[in-house]
Amino acid sequence: MKHKPVPGTHFFFATAPIPCPYLPGRMERRLVAELGGPHADAFHDTLSQAGFRRSHRFAYVPVCRDCHACATVRIVAPELRPSRTQRRILSRNADLVGRERPARATHEQFTLFHRYQNARHGGGEMARMDFFDYQALVEDTPVQTLVFEFRDAAGTLVAACIADRVSDGLSAVYSFFDPAAPRASLGTFMILWLVERAVAVGLGHVYLGFWVADCPKMAYKGRFQPLEAYTPEGWQPLRPDDPETTRHFRSGG
Repeated sequence: MKHKPVPGTHFFFATAPIPCPYLPGRMERRLVAELGGPHADAFHDTLSQAGFRRSHRFAYVPVCRDCHACATVRIVAPELRPSRTQRRILSRNADLVGRERPARATHEQFTLFHRYQNARHGGGEMARMDFFDYQALVEDTPVQTLVFEFRDAAGTLVAACIADRVSDGLSAVYSFFDPAAPRASLGTFMILWLVERAVAVGLGHVYLGFWVADCPKMAYKGRFQPLEAYTPEGWQPLRPDDPETTRHFRSGG
């Protein structure tokens, strides 16, 4: 999805084309801005509301020629009403206790992160990350970043989510969980928990990163309704099962 430049004195640059991580056979280019200085949080807020995502000290958004498949999406937190399936997931994980932690990496978190990567993304780059790489993922941030830990009744860490606090919501950066845990849909549970948390502290949105039309691994994001996608006209309702609301994201290629 095309994005309008964000006005200001900050510098933006475009990356060289690289293979698209979502759609085979396509190339991706990104518009990138460095976050830093005393106004990093305010700049990050502005960029988040314009559809950018953060990675370490940079915010970025795809600006791919002739492709509109990517859309940054966010849940309208106060209006979400869990589906029957989502209510079952909340019930099955009701014994988990979620706590907010500062953005400090721990070896306990890394052990869980490493198990998750090996089980779910064994061939990916993140599976090769060592503790210091993980530490950078968590701590190399110039904005207000938190780690939400989820523990069972025995105190065992079973899931975690790295998230940024922005002026109008929580922005999920990365989440992981115990792939061997005998529990249902911990990834979905964490998103629902973030929604509840956002509402409890008076925030309106939970940002979920990119939704990509025709990318099956992104389909789960469409199950959190109401969902909004960033478009050239601003944030608009998105229902992946409705061709009218997804036509902008299926016209590229």
